[in-house]
Amino acid sequence: MRCEEVFFGTYRKPPVNVAFCPYRVCPMGAHSDHQYGKVTGFAIDKGVHIAYAPKQNGVIELASLNFEKRAQWYVNGVPDNQGDWADYLRGATKSLGSRYPLSRGIAGVIEGSLPIGGLSSSAAVIISFLAALCAVNHLRLSQSELIDVAQHAETDYVGVSVGKLDQSCEVLSRRNHLLYLDTKDDSYELIPTVPSMKPYEIAVFFSGVQRSLVGSKFNMRVDELKSAAYALKGYAIDDGREDELLVPYGRFSETRLRDVPRSVYDDYKNRLPSAWRRRAEHFYTEFARVEAGAEAWRRGDIETFGRLSTESGWSSIYNYETGSDELKALYEAIIRADGVYGGRFSGAGFKGCCMALIDPAYEERMREQVSEAYFRAFPGLADRFSVHFCRSADGVSTEGEGL
Repeated sequence: MRCEEVFFGTYRKPPVNVAFCPYRVCPMGAHSDHQYGKVTGFAIDKGVHIAYAPKQNGVIELASLNFEKRAQWYVNGVPDNQGDWADYLRGATKSLGSRYPLSRGIAGVIEGSLPIGGLSSSAAVIISFLAALCAVNHLRLSQSELIDVAQHAETDYVGVSVGKLDQSCEVLSRRNHLLYLDTKDDSYELIPTVPSMKPYEIAVFFSGVQRSLVGSKFNMRVDELKSAAYALKGYAIDDGREDELLVPYGRFSETRLRDVPRSVYDDYKNRLPSAWRRRAEHFYTEFARVEAGAEAWRRGDIETFGRLSTESGWSSIYNYETGSDELKALYEAIIRADGVYGGRFSGAGFKGCCMALIDPAYEERMREQVSEAYFRAFPGLADRFSVHFCRSADGVSTEGEGL
């Protein structure tokens, strides 16, 4: 790996170890984890590596093969948000340090095996970094601790209102299993791929566009969903239906759409502002799609599962109203290509890529069809567009020293 070579060239010695965290894809369940919805996901056999060695003086010194600027800070003196790529890792240091004493830092070189955007690269780099930092400080985290520490690095330090979808997929997933997770109580099931299921691969299509969630409309969408939930609770209370709410009316910051039954939404949705209604419509229909998708996977019906993933993509575009023009064009090209069971854009939809479940026999034909359609719409992105074929994989290991 290049990260090992660059580490050796920089420090004139080999790294002590290489930490790894896989990327993830979410066939359905998008934009609902921060409202305590249900999600599905896979870890894939591509991800983030960090070649590293301990630094006894408590300094963290990092370089990335994806970014020019190197970053440095003290493990017990994390500076304020700097507005650069390393903020996620400063946040991870602070999040871990708030729970456990840290004395050793690391020197590290980071390498992502796919372009940035849409595969939860931020969560993957945080988790691989935490693996390294835990190892040099002789810490072992449980799976739930690792997920929580990684999530708080983004919410508390970086300022992005993410749920647990990304971190959970990258930690809990297992090869040839679908992760079916309820983010309200963190209960989950790993549903195996049955022998009768048709063959499939996970295709990832990078649009050539890279954007950041910080400064995007991501947090606005979260607030719109919470506002819809708060309003629906108020309407129910006015009509004497408070006992139907799953969680009592309380502080806005603690409100989620999962608190509000579908029946209450159906009765009052036309009183919501149109934007809030569309966001809520996505949440409730996505919840139903995830439950139906889990059952389809359980019985080996990948065609139905794929169709539900495509419907999830449509709702994300037209109800949740996310997705750049490039990702929308790429989504349309993918769902029309031969050999595609179904797919959607991956991640928050403000940058990056689309994913699809495909029949491996159609790899090259599908690549040609999608590329041709996408280049007609965006010829200037032809040199940055790429297609990658992946398989499901295990999540990050928490066994042994360091996690």
